[in-house]
Amino acid sequence: MIKEKLEKIKSGKLTAEKNIKFFLERIKKQDKNINAFLETNDKAIEQAKKVDKKIKQGKAGKLSGLAIAVKANINCKGLYASCASKTLEDYKAAFDASVIEKIKKEDGIIIGITNMDEFASGSSGETSAFQPVKNPTNPELIPGGSSSGSAAAIAADLCDLSLGSDTAGSVRNPASHCGVYGLKPTYGIVSRYGLIDLSMSLDQIGCFAKDIEGIQLLFDVIKGKDEKDTTTKEYKKQPNKNTIGIIKGIEKLIVDKKILESYKKEIKKLKNKIKIKEISIKHIDLAVQTYYLLMYVEFFSSTRRFHGRLYGKKIENHAGEEVLRRILAGGEIAKAEFYGKYYRKALLVKQIIRKEFEKAFKQVDCIVLPTVPKLPHKIGSSISIEEMYAYDALTVPANLAEICAISIPGEKINNIPIGLQLFAAKGQEEKLFKLTKLI
Repeated sequence: MIKEKLEKIKSGKLTAEKNIKFFLERIKKQDKNINAFLETNDKAIEQAKKVDKKIKQGKAGKLSGLAIAVKANINCKGLYASCASKTLEDYKAAFDASVIEKIKKEDGIIIGITNMDEFASGSSGETSAFQPVKNPTNPELIPGGSSSGSAAAIAADLCDLSLGSDTAGSVRNPASHCGVYGLKPTYGIVSRYGLIDLSMSLDQIGCFAKDIEGIQLLFDVIKGKDEKDTTTKEYKKQPNKNTIGIIKGIEKLIVDKKILESYKKEIKKLKNKIKIKEISIKHIDLAVQTYYLLMYVEFFSSTRRFHGRLYGKKIENHAGEEVLRRILAGGEIAKAEFYGKYYRKALLVKQIIRKEFEKAFKQVDCIVLPTVPKLPHKIGSSISIEEMYAYDALTVPANLAEICAISIPGEKINNIPIGLQLFAAKGQEEKLFKLTKLI
């Protein structure tokens, strides 16, 4: 799909300009029913014309004329980085994030900025200050979050590729609900410079596409060391074990019986193709609790810059309920009288979980599990905070362990997409891609 389109563009059968015009017209007609985009790039056609000239000269990059949508918490110069919040609704990015610089260098065209859960605080796409995103496969259902707009834009054919950010599953969760591919790279393999993050120790910029070749292509462009982000590093390939793992007791975290049945079917199919081994990951049931302690404190700390004097408005006066809940919780946990004991304890559990995965990857290449434990709810449904947070139960372990993970489209249940998820060790994205193709 992406491969074929690139061949068409480079051969002249399709121009970059026509490709961009097609998507802009489609967004204009279709997106009023989905609300995936907050803004489109009014310079996109002009930029596409320049790419067409480079193609004729044989100088075009890897993304020649492809339309890339970008989550509203990633800075794109001249476009609004609002984080889907009234706090930053007037904040126009003054610079490009490192990932955007790389995309532009390879002649990708930023088609527009996508909707999201406000400040990435949410798992459903409902907390945006600019109305929720609707799931293109069924507009009554949530698309998942927080990278809701980026996933919905791919599912609705409103762009070629898109960027999101993943703190506890915010790329993989909506990829699963919308029936598309979503990659969370290894922590530190993609620069976070220019990302307005939710949690500095967990966030990673990730990719969405309709096929695995699209994911590979975009990941190949945005990965790599960056002097502006000291957490970035290169990783060496690890030898293959030709074995995949299933986590012992994972069934306890899967809420919906139909998702469990589907998962068991997938494992049965895989047994005919590759060796499967049961592995143990201690304390994986504590992942959600550990994540929220870390995220609350780090989010509270990062939001102290939104005081209304440098840029934007004061966050406490303009943010929605979920953002305020997280700020309040983070402030309480970080209070001086606690001497950071809860945050420190959460960091210790994070290290335990990370080491458990390191042990597991000495035995297997990848781990297979469902992406989300239950089917998406209807937009506006009254569900408890605990139920909402439980959406992350199967995705957040990858963020805590700092490993790479991907959600790939599985079968449909009652015509609703569900995803199958793969984990691999740090820097072993190629193993994810290889197993995805095998599946």
